[in-house]
Amino acid sequence: MKIKELSLDERPREKMLEKGAEVLSNAELLAIMLRTGTGGMNAVDTARELLAGCGNRINEIADMSVERLCRVRGIGPGKAVCIAAAFELGRRCAEEAARKECRKISSPRAAAQLLVPHMRDLDHEECWVLYLNRANYLIGKERITTGSGEATLIDVRTIVRKALEKKASGIILAHNHPSGNAMPGKADMEETGRLKKALQTCDIGLTDHIVIATGSYYSFADEELSSI
Repeated sequence: MKIKELSLDERPREKMLEKGAEVLSNAELLAIMLRTGTGGMNAVDTARELLAGCGNRINEIADMSVERLCRVRGIGPGKAVCIAAAFELGRRCAEEAARKECRKISSPRAAAQLLVPHMRDLDHEECWVLYLNRANYLIGKERITTGSGEATLIDVRTIVRKALEKKASGIILAHNHPSGNAMPGKADMEETGRLKKALQTCDIGLTDHIVIATGSYYSFADEELSSI
């Protein structure tokens, strides 16, 4: 059935105009980006098929590349680009809001808010660093390394060099656990201690090490571990 053959209350665009975006289902919101269907399916049907292929998890769609989106029936390059662009805007909006609220990193939660949009739903590990001045204001943020689904390298030399270049007084190290378990392992603790010693030789503090997982995070500082 074509979209125009649906009742007015079932047409996503008209429904959004009348009642607001918040009442639309995930499939209806995606259908608005898709605009049209194909092969006997309308845009809502296509959106439902896309969601079903991802276990109805929006976060999985957000992480799909344009190439992968194009493998879904009814989605070509134009529609795939629109979906990818919408999710990228969402990520940037979340990051901008977090940065505005957390310009001064006064707690592990504030640091996690800046990093979660980048790291929460990755299928591989990454290492990121927040650079702070003496008043704990953010002066820089960047990804240092990208690893596998089970590990990533904490590049101590690169982190120390970049902290010196930015004239940072302190840093917050962060990496993610794709497994969903935020608890640090033995290797995480050992690497944290090694980085802390290297930074101390340059009079730079390791303020925290945050491990991010889906829906949670672990802060070394909160747990008062000796490696911080």
